[in-house]
Amino acid sequence: MRFYLTTAIDYCNGKPHLGTAYEKVTADVLARAMRARGRDVRFLMGNDEHAIKIEQAARERGLEPIVWCDQMEALFRDTWDALLCSYDVFIRTTEKRHHAAVQEFLTRIRDRGDIYLGSYEGWFCTGCEAFKKPEELTDGKCPEHATIDPKWLKEDNWFFRLSKYRDPLLAHFREHPEFVQPDFRRNELVAFLERGLEDVSISRRTTWGVPFPFDLEAKVYVWFDALINYATGAGFAADAAEFDRWWPADLHIVGKDITRFHGIQWPAMLLAAGLPLPKRIFGHGYVNSLGGRMSKSSGTKVDPKDIAAHVSADTLRYYLCREAAYGADLEWSDERLVARANADLANALGNLLSRTTSMVHKYLGGCVAADISGSPLVAMAAAAVDRVEAAVDACALQDVASIPMELVAAANAHIDAKAPWALAKDPARKDELAYMLAETAHLTYMAGALLVPIMPAKMGELVRRMTGVEPPKSGDWVTLRTRGLPKDRPLELGPPLFPRVDAIASEN
Repeated sequence: MRFYLTTAIDYCNGKPHLGTAYEKVTADVLARAMRARGRDVRFLMGNDEHAIKIEQAARERGLEPIVWCDQMEALFRDTWDALLCSYDVFIRTTEKRHHAAVQEFLTRIRDRGDIYLGSYEGWFCTGCEAFKKPEELTDGKCPEHATIDPKWLKEDNWFFRLSKYRDPLLAHFREHPEFVQPDFRRNELVAFLERGLEDVSISRRTTWGVPFPFDLEAKVYVWFDALINYATGAGFAADAAEFDRWWPADLHIVGKDITRFHGIQWPAMLLAAGLPLPKRIFGHGYVNSLGGRMSKSSGTKVDPKDIAAHVSADTLRYYLCREAAYGADLEWSDERLVARANADLANALGNLLSRTTSMVHKYLGGCVAADISGSPLVAMAAAAVDRVEAAVDACALQDVASIPMELVAAANAHIDAKAPWALAKDPARKDELAYMLAETAHLTYMAGALLVPIMPAKMGELVRRMTGVEPPKSGDWVTLRTRGLPKDRPLELGPPLFPRVDAIASEN
């Protein structure tokens, strides 16, 4: 079974920050979890390269825009690789395949009568690259980019008949309540639809962008061009068989600030082009720091590569999933990261692996041999697999992180309650000792396997030490309920997976 997952493509007018990384890391966790469940996954990430502010960033440095975009692609890819993001497709909107897809998309919509020439004037936020109604401004400023003054623009442009799709979209929202999540985001979009829709401008009189297929003096407006990248990444206008296989997308992961574009304009565009709608759109929250949203325009940002270099990419990934409910905002601080890393990973999980493997070697010759199939702890671990898979389906990433940690807590409590060091002193209790250490090892293994999508390097190593199975198979959940630890194979000793983290000072 296939699973097509996308993130929003990023403006490359500056290097990625932690707010940008939050979306990519959390989406990667979902992609890895789906692969672990046996799905054939296509995971798309990329750069949005046709914004006015990207052209400005290039010109300010004396570069042609495409040269700047080439440089930024390397920088973005380097960051995502450092954060262990396992994308299958990296798309750039300056690619020829994307230009062809946009022009084919526009042609289909025009042929259905949903594009016309008109004029438009209004306040334009260069941060959003979008026109804003007066009621959408706060004290004359865009609430998302309060440091940028909107500009009054008047242009003769091509328009998309967005207003035509109000009722079809409302019907789709009613018939598919799962279409936009979390629920409060869906409710916001339904309320917006009920107030009515206006047609939107989809061209700009500029030199930077995708050429309009039937107007040589126009370029496609960046927000129209960018949304089509999801279809481009599935093979639209290039490979019909590939597109039939991968479209519609199973899940779009986007920030809450652009949920309206993805939940209203993008579905309307697809309806106008005669294409199926994505199955689900999830709008996540912001990463906040120093009382405000972390972003390029606000000047409040943290370099995720610097943080990962200090605490490990796995530790940062765990924090981003565990610290806040997915969909809500996440409050970032170095102190919270250090506290979470030391309490959950160094003290609880890392210490569990060390004490379990050490005691198995000290008391049992390094091998787990007891039959624990009837143990309540084994049943608890099997139930955790079902719970984690349900959490993945719900995009409840905090639960994906916390449920395996319940197994860790249970294993540590089991060790403290059974006191294997005392059992080892009584030869008559050798079988009891072997049984309880087998239970503990099983819980450790199960927790590690379930955490592989979040911490692929560290948890791949944990599973390897316990089973000998190398990544990526160390993250295979398909037979997780029944496989268990291989008997009579020595568990491998090793250095601590999570050394304690010292205080860090990220650059804000």
